[in-house]
This record gives sequence, structure tokens and C-alpha cells, in this order.
Amino acid sequence: MGDGAAAAAPSRFGTICVFCGSNAGRRKVFGDAALDLGHELVRRGIDLVYGGGSIGLMGLIARTVLGGSRRVVGVIPRTLMPVEISGESVGEVIVVSDMHERKAEMARRSEAFVALPGDMFNITSLFLPSPITLVIDNSSLTCLLISVRGLWNNGGAVGDDNLVSTWNS
Repeated sequence: MGDGAAAAAPSRFGTICVFCGSNAGRRKVFGDAALDLGHELVRRGIDLVYGGGSIGLMGLIARTVLGGSRRVVGVIPRTLMPVEISGESVGEVIVVSDMHERKAEMARRSEAFVALPGDMFNITSLFLPSPITLVIDNSSLTCLLISVRGLWNNGGAVGDDNLVSTWNS
């Protein structure tokens, strides 16, 4: 490996679901975090399940993972297709009827969940009553909140430092 890339640590996860926004965010750092996470998933050989959009942070991470020859599965409600898919879709796209079905399908296809900052929906996606919450309550899934520039730290949206973690490359 003469390219200087560090050897990937083995992952216990084959597929991770990432909750992130369909817009690029107000700061470049959010896009950078999505790109970094996408590259890290590829480096560790992890496939992606995400919200199905081709724009914003969703599009960035999906194109990065797909470009790294990993499997990408997007799950999107039919009503959001004209809003969140611009031009070509990224990877396999599963169309569902509503947000609850979206989250249930994402949960069925994932072994762990990551929420990137972007909007409050990303964090509430992990904790609102849904099939995902039921599985989390049974402690059978792993959730990771990526704190970009301390967004989730020190009494932020979550307020529990035990739930806050950062991605270490």
C-alpha cells in the first residue's frame, strides 16, 4: 500500500444508516463531515442506507460511498421524490408510502445508525416513536451522533454527553 492510506480497522457493521439533510447546510463544515464519513465507510468496507435524496448532504455521502464501490440503498417516500431527487438517483432507490415506512425500511436494512448535523429532524429520527425506537429500546442497535464543531456537545440538542460521540479516523 504505497499510497499512504492507513489500513482500515475492521468493522463489525456491514451496513450503516445515515440520517442527514437534503440540503448542504449553512456551513461548509457540514458537507466536509458528510464527505469524511462517506470516505470512512468506504475505507472500512461498510455499505450505506440513507434517505434516498440526490441533493444536499444526502447526495454527497451517497455519491462518495457509491464512488468507493460500496452498495448504496436510498429509501424515500413517494411525495419527497420530486423535492429530494434532482437528476439521477444515487444507488438503489426504494420508494415507500410515508416517513414511518421509510424509517422502518431503513431499520430493517441497517445494523447501526449515524446522525449527522443538519437539521433537528436528523436527531429526532433516532428518537421519535417508530420501529427504530423500539429496536433501540431493546438495545440491539448502535447509534452514533457525529458532533461537528461541538453541535451536540455541552447541553446542545441532546444534552447527554453519554450519547455524544465523534467519528475518529
